[in-house]
Amino acid sequence: MEGSTSPHTSRLIISSLIGGFILLGASAAVAAHVNGKKRRPVRVYMDGCFDMMHYGHCNALRQARAVGDVLVVGVVSDDEITANKGPPVTPLHERMIMVKAVKWVDEVIPDAPYAITEEFMHKLFNEYSIDYIIHGDDPCLLPDGTDAYALAKKAGRYKQIKRTEGVSTTDIVGRMLLCMRERSIENTQNHSSLQRQFSHGNEKKGEDRTGTGTITKISNFLPTSRRIVQFSNGKGPGPDSRIVYIDGAFDLLHAGHVEILRIARELGDFLLVGIHTDQTVSETRGPHRPIMNLHERSLSVLACRYVDEVIIGAPSEISRDMITTFNISLVVHGTIAENMDFLKEDSNPYSVPLEMRIFRQLDSPLDITTSTIIKRIVSNHEAFQKRNEKKEASEKRYYEGKSFVSDD
Repeated sequence: MEGSTSPHTSRLIISSLIGGFILLGASAAVAAHVNGKKRRPVRVYMDGCFDMMHYGHCNALRQARAVGDVLVVGVVSDDEITANKGPPVTPLHERMIMVKAVKWVDEVIPDAPYAITEEFMHKLFNEYSIDYIIHGDDPCLLPDGTDAYALAKKAGRYKQIKRTEGVSTTDIVGRMLLCMRERSIENTQNHSSLQRQFSHGNEKKGEDRTGTGTITKISNFLPTSRRIVQFSNGKGPGPDSRIVYIDGAFDLLHAGHVEILRIARELGDFLLVGIHTDQTVSETRGPHRPIMNLHERSLSVLACRYVDEVIIGAPSEISRDMITTFNISLVVHGTIAENMDFLKEDSNPYSVPLEMRIFRQLDSPLDITTSTIIKRIVSNHEAFQKRNEKKEASEKRYYEGKSFVSDD
């Protein structure tokens, strides 16, 4: 009878509710099982340079994954980036490590083209069974001024997500270029002021601090509890879990960080990561650090698939009480780090886990630190300055003409 619900359907809906989730009517069941067959997963594609990967990249991937069931990510080649934007800071193999480590990524395609060509688009549709191509609401233009996603839009297979406010690779490179400029100033007040700007985003609007005539922003990031929830796994360790703890600054999260997190996670059932405060990082690394503030660094680490939980603003010294509170089984540290002097100091921050015999030093797979990334910028600062000047102009146009886009 039209408009009625069969007893079988009623039982399905009731049992679903009892099982802990809501099935929105019989139509949902039909959508999931067509003619007795399970619905084919919706496969979506998103590409990018993912140079100096940050939480903005990760949030874009999170949103893209929510559009479908499987997220395939194309990582643009070094040559393509150089031709279209200027030299990348991180080479392809490091960028691949970073993208593969993001918890929302299912598959990765290396050496993807910068622009979606007709040939590559058909390859995505036919070989990778892609249903939709995703990009942010900020324009992606080729050197000739054309839209890099024009063909996907014309094919009706394009979907748009919201760009993450307050951060971009251009912005981060600008912060490091600003560091270079400020280091030549010996005024302590300027140094301490710069560190506060990194942490709180207090740069005066429109101020040229680089001496080049371009505007370098510090941080426009506005942390919210909702964003942290979106990045969080939302579950704690089991009662018998072996909890591994690793701490650090994790400034400018890079492939070296990701690889040591991967190894640490393999040693237990739950990886807890302590993120040091801006003040702690500044005291141990210098007045121009961190480049990324505490909340930015925390989100970048939370997006890593090897990480189960983070302590935002973790103490630099690990106490017995902290070990008991979090039921930590093992404390680890890599052999490659910004500061290894703690091994020689009287006030060793790992003295308690050492005494308890739960401290282990891990061989770091990659010889990369945050200073390595900064040195790459410094050694080729003129090229990166030109790249930033070009990108800052396009970002200014985006912010002037942007409209609201939901990121749910």
